[in-house]
Amino acid sequence: MAETDVREVLTRGELTVKGRLRWSSNATFLVEAALEDATALGVYKPERGERPLWDFPSGLFRRELAAWYLSEALGWDVVPLTIERDGPYGQGSVQRFIAADFEQHYFTLREDAKHHEHLKRICAFDLIANNADRKSGHCLLAEDGAIYGIDNGLCFHVEPKLRTVIWDFGEEPVPPALRDDLRRLAASALPPALGELLDAAECQAVLRRARALAKVGKFPVDSGGHRYPWPLV
Repeated sequence: MAETDVREVLTRGELTVKGRLRWSSNATFLVEAALEDATALGVYKPERGERPLWDFPSGLFRRELAAWYLSEALGWDVVPLTIERDGPYGQGSVQRFIAADFEQHYFTLREDAKHHEHLKRICAFDLIANNADRKSGHCLLAEDGAIYGIDNGLCFHVEPKLRTVIWDFGEEPVPPALRDDLRRLAASALPPALGELLDAAECQAVLRRARALAKVGKFPVDSGGHRYPWPLV
């Protein structure tokens, strides 16, 4: 289905839980949305299934939504379609399920140079979103060859929280097209939806990081080796 049709089905369709994704740290469910003769699979993360964190407020699903809106504002399509809705276990996010080669992840994808363009885009996205948990398994190779970054709930903190496995591009130039997108974002107002999902300080931090990356023009390095998530995959 076209993206607009999938959005309609996920938004209005009746949700049926197909199973729980057992390896997720929070309660995460595979759901099927059915609307008339159409169906679509989604990944449902209800707020009531979140484990409390000391450094992030409750409602991590809103950060999943904010990540999609940021991806759309940049025109990068690195986050699958994500919506908010009231599901079987209450309010949460529903993200389009990506049919992917689940044997592949960042550490395998980086070995093939043809994937580097997609991976650099995810790397840049994580830098300005301040992603605190980019594991290798969060990079999905879709059937059409696109690579998506999923599990974006630990993003947008105002303090430096970056933890990622994507450090292979350190000191390499940020591709010119990505720098242009970052400048455009930094020069304009963020989408209103981001202002509703994040607080003002978090929104301003996104713009500061976008301006900084566009100005420096190079991917950073982790000289201390401390900014990795755990587990790595």
